[in-house]
Amino acid sequence: MAYQINFPETDARADQDAEVCEVVIDGKRRQIRFHDYDEIYRIPGLYEQLFYDHLECRSPTVVCELLAEQLQEGGYDPANQSVLDLGAGNGMVGERLRAMGCGTIVGVDIIPEARSAAERDRPGAYSEYVVGDLTAPTPEVEEALQRHRFGILTTVAALGFGDIPPEAFAYAFGLLSPGGWLAFCIKEDFLAEEEPSGFSQLIQRMMADGTLEVFARRRYQHRLSMNGEPLHYVAMVGRKTTEATAA
Repeated sequence: MAYQINFPETDARADQDAEVCEVVIDGKRRQIRFHDYDEIYRIPGLYEQLFYDHLECRSPTVVCELLAEQLQEGGYDPANQSVLDLGAGNGMVGERLRAMGCGTIVGVDIIPEARSAAERDRPGAYSEYVVGDLTAPTPEVEEALQRHRFGILTTVAALGFGDIPPEAFAYAFGLLSPGGWLAFCIKEDFLAEEEPSGFSQLIQRMMADGTLEVFARRRYQHRLSMNGEPLHYVAMVGRKTTEATAA
């Protein structure tokens, strides 16, 4: 189903976290904030139409292609790797990981609407889908995740806006086996030294102390803003050497 989507006029300098659109559903106009994912996921097809058709999002493709290149160069068979997809959403990344030939793929997200949307829109993309807050995981969430031996951790377009705080990222990184692969992307602004979210300090420290060895890095256009301006992200693929903490 195609929806009528309009973007209200706004200051071109408006923060990405404040972006909104107006969607006509059943003849009624609704304003939806881009980061209100629970509301977007409840509407079949809206996420894809908004972010991929209108705003030309490329992050799942870029990150998965970069990961596939590094696995191939290193002689790693994706079929032998168990993957944890952090911030899995409605399965856009899981679908691509499945197409790459990855073995067990476990999705994790904080909102139940994400799991419902993935099961509705991309059944079979994930071997298992866990809903939980990784800053304070329940025993059930810990048990579900710790029974796997993850060789790959992915997180795409979900870092830096409060969707996944550094503590949750560090917890997921702790589930990655030594020598495992990390593939992620983040808005380039969040890698600046004075960036307040904590990701710059965490990632820079991980690289500086050898916790994370980066093999590939690519700056690219993540998507367009609601005003049609390019939003640039950085995709990275590396390997885990030791543990990391968010502090």
